Formats: sequence, structure tokens, C-alpha cells
Amino acid sequence: MANELRNRDFNVFDPMNDFFGDFGKNFFNSVAGNQMKTDVIENEDNYVVSSELPGFKKDEIHLDYNNDTLSIHATHDLSKENTNKEGKVLRKERTSSNIARAFYLPDIDIDNVAADYDGGILKITLPKQEVKDEEAHKISIN
Repeated sequence: MANELRNRDFNVFDPMNDFFGDFGKNFFNSVAGNQMKTDVIENEDNYVVSSELPGFKKDEIHLDYNNDTLSIHATHDLSKENTNKEGKVLRKERTSSNIARAFYLPDIDIDNVAADYDGGILKITLPKQEVKDEEAHKISIN
């Protein structure tokens, strides 16, 4: 009992602790932990998007740019993996993964986008396209 009290994280200002107890913290932390961690950096002439996708193969990652939005979707299906038919599974923590993120990045030169995947890190460089200022259209009032 004393060990439980010492190791507990007491925070009287945490409503999740009061309402859900440990379930709420563990549930919401696991949901947030399922999201791919991504850095988006805007430079003068491009955007650089770096996403952590450990355990995925290159052909399991799909990129799309449509309506000024970059979409990253990765699917990992562990049920396709071969398993030892003679062995007995004592614990299975790895599951199939299906994660996606989308980022609004306007005015991209889509023909010069480059992507590289190495060591579980996906790096996408999206060059900016020069936007021509349209002349203002004057509207006359009758």
C-alpha cells in the first residue's frame, strides 16, 4: 500500500485523474501515441515534412497532394506475416497499423516534390511555386 502511494502521480488539478482514474490517462496516451510524429518546416523556397514511420516498408506508405493538402497514409498488416505454426504465442503486442496525417501546404510545385524514406523516417521536400499576384478586379457600383 505504501509503495502504491509513493509511485502514484497525484495531481489534484487533473480532471482526467478524478473522472477516469488511470484508465483515462492510459487510453488517451495510447491514442495520441498511435499518431505519426511529424515535423513541418517552412523555408523561404520550400516545405520540409519529416515523419516517423518505424516498422513500415516503403511500399506500405502512400503520399498524395490534392487541394493544397499533403496526405500521408501508412498501412502495416501483421496478419500477412508468416508465423511459426509449431510455436505457441505467449504474448502479442504488435498489431496491424493504419495511420494517416494531412497537412495544408499551399502553392506547391508538384512536379518537383521529392520524398526519401530511410531508417523509419520519411522526409518530403515540397518546393514552393511562385504565386503571381492577380490584378484586383474593380467592381463598379450602379
